[in-house]
Amino acid sequence: MDYTLNVNGRLLSLQQPQVMGILNVTPDSFFEGSRKQTEREIAERAQQIVREGGAIIDVGGFSTRPGASIVSAEEEMERLRNALTIIRREVADVVISVDTYRPEVARMVVEEFGAAIINDVSEGGITGIAGQPLEDERGDVPRMFSEVARLGVAYVLMSVQPTIQPMLQALSQEVDLLHSLGQKDIIIDPGFGFGKTLEQNYLLMDQLEMLHALQLPLLVGISRKSMIYRLLKTDPTRALNGTTALNTAALLKGAHILRVHDVAEAAECISIVQSIHIHRSFQSTQDYV
Repeated sequence: MDYTLNVNGRLLSLQQPQVMGILNVTPDSFFEGSRKQTEREIAERAQQIVREGGAIIDVGGFSTRPGASIVSAEEEMERLRNALTIIRREVADVVISVDTYRPEVARMVVEEFGAAIINDVSEGGITGIAGQPLEDERGDVPRMFSEVARLGVAYVLMSVQPTIQPMLQALSQEVDLLHSLGQKDIIIDPGFGFGKTLEQNYLLMDQLEMLHALQLPLLVGISRKSMIYRLLKTDPTRALNGTTALNTAALLKGAHILRVHDVAEAAECISIVQSIHIHRSFQSTQDYV
């Protein structure tokens, strides 16, 4: 199925998968190469993402890795204001996604900087970050759900469920709730590395196409994660080859967005897999001639 996202009043087609490049303005993200602190580093990284084929920049001001330091909402917003000012200056037309679980942060980045996507790793508040519970109770309607629906931006709904069946059940209920609030653009993220064992991560990759039952675009973020370097007995700095292998597997199972540190390599994966699909379609047509 062909999907589009409404991003700042224009349509972003997902008929061809898109690359979401990671730009972390944190001092403690798990992959050191993704940490950008100075004005020059942020500007160069934003330009690099676009130059190498990224359609979306995903900006994070709060590390979600296990054991990360907790920062206040004020500190998170200060980091994001600084980074987004630079990004808007350097690559004005790029689609901006912001990685946050806080509704007040989502409101700020949309209203002040025109962020088009909110990427929420807490599944609307089911889980805390870095092993810490969220400050507020979810209630009947998660505050983030209400906020993104009000703001009218695309929303990445990430699952913390460990296996496919409870994931499908929970996501289906949450999607229904989001739709009831008026939320239009929803992107599903199965949450590789969140609440899952090493074995569960790979089983989920094997069953990834089952998530298409939700009839929503699918984002996969496995870039340099521990499911790769633990399996291969290495570390994040040597996990690019494994990342490429899993990105290719995800694309063959129908992923629409790849969230990555290494944009050029992901764009190459997309080109190769698209070529396979094109030639498969051509051969199918020829079979009927």
